[in-house]
Amino acid sequence: MNATLLIELLTEELPPKALPQLAASFADTISDELRKLQFAAADANVHVFASPRRLAVQIAGVLALQPDQHIVKKGPSLAAGMKDGVPTKALEGFARSCGVSVDELTVSNDGKQDVYAYESTKTGEPLSAALSDIVSSALKKLPVPKLMRWSDLDHQFVRPVHGLIMLHGDQVVPGEVLGLKSGNATRGHRFLSQGEVAISHADQYPVELFEQGKVVASFDTRRSLIRHRLDKHAADLGATIAADEALIDEVTALVEWPVVVEAGFEAEFLRVPQECLILTMQQNQKYFPLLDGQGKLMNRFLLVSNLEAADPSNIIHGNERVLRARLSDAKFFFEQDQKHRLDTRLSRLAHVVYHNKIGTVLERVERLQAIAGGIAAQLGADQDRAESAAYLAKADLVTDMVGEFPELQGVMGMYYALHDGHDPEVAAAIEGHYHPRFAGDTLPVGPIATAVALADKLETLVGIWGIGLIPTGDKDPFALRRAALGVLRMLLESPLSLKALLKLVAEVFPAGKLSANVADELYGFMLDRLKNYLASEFQNDEIDAVLAQTPDRLDEVRAVLAAVAEFKRLPEAATLAAANKRVKNILKKAEGEVGAVNPALFAEDAEKALYEAVEALAPQVEAQFAAHDFTAALSLLAGLKAPVDAFFDGVMVMADDAAVRANRIALLARLSALFNRVADISLLAE
Repeated sequence: MNATLLIELLTEELPPKALPQLAASFADTISDELRKLQFAAADANVHVFASPRRLAVQIAGVLALQPDQHIVKKGPSLAAGMKDGVPTKALEGFARSCGVSVDELTVSNDGKQDVYAYESTKTGEPLSAALSDIVSSALKKLPVPKLMRWSDLDHQFVRPVHGLIMLHGDQVVPGEVLGLKSGNATRGHRFLSQGEVAISHADQYPVELFEQGKVVASFDTRRSLIRHRLDKHAADLGATIAADEALIDEVTALVEWPVVVEAGFEAEFLRVPQECLILTMQQNQKYFPLLDGQGKLMNRFLLVSNLEAADPSNIIHGNERVLRARLSDAKFFFEQDQKHRLDTRLSRLAHVVYHNKIGTVLERVERLQAIAGGIAAQLGADQDRAESAAYLAKADLVTDMVGEFPELQGVMGMYYALHDGHDPEVAAAIEGHYHPRFAGDTLPVGPIATAVALADKLETLVGIWGIGLIPTGDKDPFALRRAALGVLRMLLESPLSLKALLKLVAEVFPAGKLSANVADELYGFMLDRLKNYLASEFQNDEIDAVLAQTPDRLDEVRAVLAAVAEFKRLPEAATLAAANKRVKNILKKAEGEVGAVNPALFAEDAEKALYEAVEALAPQVEAQFAAHDFTAALSLLAGLKAPVDAFFDGVMVMADDAAVRANRIALLARLSALFNRVADISLLAE
C-alpha cells in the first residue's frame, strides 16, 4: 500500500524570522530519509507547511512496507583472500563480520577486480519501525541556535511541543517523538478554532485545518494571501505599501488566519522625518506604512491581524494606541536632537573608541576630512564642501534618534544638517556616504557624496587591514569585503586611481600605526573581490587577462573586458593567444635586459616581415588605445596573425649568435608589449 504521509509537530509560537528555514529543513530531512530507505520515490511530491504553531510536511506515495533490499558486501580481492588454497586472515575476518563462513561467500567485481562478497536479502520493515527515528533525526538537524526544556521533561526543542501527527493515508502510524505519542488530532487557531481538529486523511490536512481550525497551513499560500490583500487595500486608498519582502515574511510567520486592517495616526507626527516613522512602524510594530503618489508617508497604515472580528474597532484602536506611544518617542527624540547643532556634538566622539589601536571616532573623523578633501580635488569637486561633509558625517552617531534606531545613521545627519543651515549638497553627502550599504544598493549621488563615501570605506579598509585584522574564511567582523565591494563599485564609475587612493589613505594614519605594505596587500585583495564581482558578466579567462595587467583606472575595466570578449570571438584569437603564451614563456627565460630592436641584425625574411608589420600597425593601435576604443585596437592586432605564424614557423628564436638571439627576443618583447597593453592575451589560450 502506498499513500500520502502527513507529519505535523504542534508547538508553541515558533521564532518568526527562522520559521521558513525550520520548515524547509524539517521537510527536506524527512523526505530525504524516506527516499534513502526506499519508502518514497525519488520524485515524490513534497508539500511543506509552516505556521506560528506548527511544522508539517506532506509526502505523496509513501509505502507502508519498505521493499526487500538485496545487499552486497564486498571484501578482499581473490589474490588477497586466498593464499595457496588457504583463506587469509583478511578473508576470515570479512566472513566473520558478515556472520557467515568463508564457504558461503561469493565472488563479485568491484569495477576493477574480482573480490569476495556476501550477498543477502534484507526483509523490508514497516513504516512504523522507522518513522519515529526519522522525525527525531530531522528535529535534531534543524538550524536552531538555542534549545529549551519545558515542564518536568528532559526533551529539548526550540519551543515546547504539544502534539504529534503521523498519518499514512487514513491510518495513524504508531510512534513516539519528544515524549509524545502519534495521533491524527491537532489544534487550530488559538481563538477562532472550536477545539481539536481530527485529520481524517493525510491528503485532507490543509483543507480540514482551514475549514475546521481557521488556519492557513501553507506558508506560501498565507504569504500570497497577505500580499494580495495588502496591495488591494492600498490601491483602494490610492497608495502603495512601504515594506520589504523580509517584513512580509515575518508577518506571515506571526499569523495563522491573516486579516488586513486599516488604521491611522495623528497628522502632527508627519513633521518627523518619514524614515523615522516608517522604521518604527515596521521594526517595532510590524505595520505596513502607506505612501501617496509622490512617495510621501500618509497618516494611515495597514496591519495584519491574527483575529477576524465582525467589528474590528477594538483591534484598530488598540494598535493605534500602541503606535501613538512609539511615534511620540520618535517625535521627542527628533525635537530634542534639533536643540543642539551637529557640529557641537563632535567633541563627544572623542570619548567613543573606534579601535584601541587606531584611536577614537573623532580621530577617525579628522582622517576622513583629509581623505575626502584629497579625493574631491581629484574629482574636480569643491574640496571645502567635501571636508565639511566628512567633518559632520559621524556626528549623528551621538544623537538620541540614532541611539534608538542605528539604522538611521546618515539619514538623521542629513536632516539635522539641513536644520542647522548647512549646504544641501553637504547634507546629502552625510546620508549618501554610507552608500552602497549592501549588494544592489544605490551609489552615492554627486562628487561630494562620492568623495566622502570613498573616504569612509577606504579608511576602514586601510585602518583595519593595517592593524592585522584581515578577513579569514567566513570571518569578517569589520565587513571589509563589503567595504571593498562598495569602493570597487564606485571606482568602476569614477576616473580615479585605486593605487593612488590606497597610498593617500595609508599616509593619513600616524607613522608606525599600520603595516608597511598595507596598500599593496589591499590592492591584491580588492582585485580578487573585483574578479568575483565581474564573474556574472564576463568569462573567468577574460577577467584574468585584464586583471593580470594590474589596472589602476577601474572605470575602463568593463570596456576592456568587452573588447577582450569581442577579440576572443575572432577566428585569429586562438592562434594569437597561443603565440602570446609562447612569447611570454620565451621572455621569462631570457637572460639580462631586453634591448631595442636592430633591423640590421635580421637574418630571416619572416622576422623582418613581423617587425615591419608591428611597426606599421603600432601607431594605429596606439591611436585606438588613446581614444579608449579597446575593441578597435584588439581587432587591428588580429591582423598580425599571418606574420606571427610565419615567424614561429621559419625563425629559430634561440639562435647560436648571441646578438641575433637578443634581437629576436627584443622583437618578441615589442610584439608582446603592443599586444598586452590592457590585457594579457596569453591567458586566453586553452
